[in-house]
Amino acid sequence: MNSSQQRGSSIRSQARRSELIATGRKLFADTSYDALSMDDIAHHAGVAKGLIYYYFKSKRGYYLAIVEDSVAELVTLAAGGAELPRALRVRGTVDAYLRFAQHNEAAYRTIITGGVGFDTQVQEIRDAVRTGLVSTVAEGAYGHHDIPPIARLALLGWLSSVEWLTLEWLEYREELQREIPRDLLVRMLRHTLDTIEEFVPECPAPPPDPDWHPFTGRRDTL
Repeated sequence: MNSSQQRGSSIRSQARRSELIATGRKLFADTSYDALSMDDIAHHAGVAKGLIYYYFKSKRGYYLAIVEDSVAELVTLAAGGAELPRALRVRGTVDAYLRFAQHNEAAYRTIITGGVGFDTQVQEIRDAVRTGLVSTVAEGAYGHHDIPPIARLALLGWLSSVEWLTLEWLEYREELQREIPRDLLVRMLRHTLDTIEEFVPECPAPPPDPDWHPFTGRRDTL
């Protein structure tokens, strides 16, 4: 096989792997991990079971690949809007986070609660996404992600509140539109950034956006 054929084979292989992950995300969105067998997964994917083992080694490997794919999407969504003013970029990060949780509830719950039992590999994935999200918020707030430990600790505290508030909101999302938890979390972040500035003056909070207010529609705060 020449190099051109190898590249073509690699591209097809990656495409097939991505298709299997997309199928798995849909399946695990509606069905628990324990309730799905490899036979079920292969049937829904329209492939031989051996193909799933070829790409992912095991059901657990397949599951972890799906979680990692979900995490990558979450971080990418949250990091969007780099061209926006800092205050609006931070707001956009929170909104993207909530939209992901709303439309990928099963994956989100897995990321936050740790998966099947206490799954150390899922915990590692969760830690990685936390690090990525804190960096994204720091970049949006300060224009860079290299921040002092106190600032990072405060943002991690805020992010922990985000995680559990979002889990609770998912139970009531029919009653509370996404804008409500979004604006609540933005307000909480505003206070966190102001507190960080008190402890670390070299990390000033972004100036309030004079044109937007989260509850009245006036744009006059973060």
